Amino acid sequence: MTVSAYILIQADVGTAVDVATATAAIESVVTAEVAMGPYDVIARAQAANMDELGKVVVHAVQGITGVERTLLCPIVNV
Repeated sequence: MTVSAYILIQADVGTAVDVATATAAIESVVTAEVAMGPYDVIARAQAANMDELGKVVVHAVQGITGVERTLLCPIVNV
């Protein structure tokens, strides 16, 4: 069983496309798209468990040049 989440990313001005491209290249990331609004990139990721999903955000996404802030939104299917 895998867990899924949306990763909302705020990026430095002018870096959204580069951040989305780098985010999409991460193995656990299913999609990453540039958006308009309070978040510049919205990605969807999957991992084996919440710990692994957290590692994707902390070690991979937050290490991308241009990423200012992230918000992890786990998907709950009832």
